[in-house]
Amino acid sequence: MNKIASIRKDWKLIETLIQENRKILDIGCGDGKLMEQLENNLNSITHGIELNRELALDAIARGFNVIHGDAENDLSQYSNRSFDYVILSQTLQAMMKPKEILSELLRIGSKAIVSFPNFGHWKIRFQLLISGRMPVTESLPYTWYDTPNIHFFTIKDFLKLCHDMNIVIEKSIGLTSRGKQFDISESISGVNFFTHEAIFLLSYKNFEPIKMKSTKKIFVKNSVIAN
Repeated sequence: MNKIASIRKDWKLIETLIQENRKILDIGCGDGKLMEQLENNLNSITHGIELNRELALDAIARGFNVIHGDAENDLSQYSNRSFDYVILSQTLQAMMKPKEILSELLRIGSKAIVSFPNFGHWKIRFQLLISGRMPVTESLPYTWYDTPNIHFFTIKDFLKLCHDMNIVIEKSIGLTSRGKQFDISESISGVNFFTHEAIFLLSYKNFEPIKMKSTKKIFVKNSVIAN
């Protein structure tokens, strides 16, 4: 196992999964910090979509091509295979319809990169066992009544979903709570117990898109703001 020295360890690992000079969509891009990292280090052409209006406007002000919108409604605006990679970092658990979102990622992108906290991690199990209350951890820092997360799932749950959807897992990386990384596919025994968060590189060759409802938009400079 190798120690990853990064405040956002998943961002550094996401970068290693992407080839240079590629077109990328970052869903839930915030103020564009990951986009900036990929542009600087990989010469990527980046686009972003962000639900928080202030963060989206901040990214636009910093020169990034960002849309203020809701991924669950607005991904239908993008044509098939319009990006080389689509990134969904630490956001899948907050989606109303994660299965449909995965389908959309692999419709508009040749490959998708998905990272998420593992609800099967031993710290979460321990907190549930000892306290009998919903756990609060570094990767799941909210209390049950104010959390944006609505779907708690484990590594095994995600692997089964990919299998059921005929999604190809090209690479899977696990991170322990101490920041050590390992290949999930080569560490099946105990992987659901020790993985703190996971990053998957996905592809889908035989895909029939699921169309999602879209919202009306207005344009601000070279980016889009949803009404």
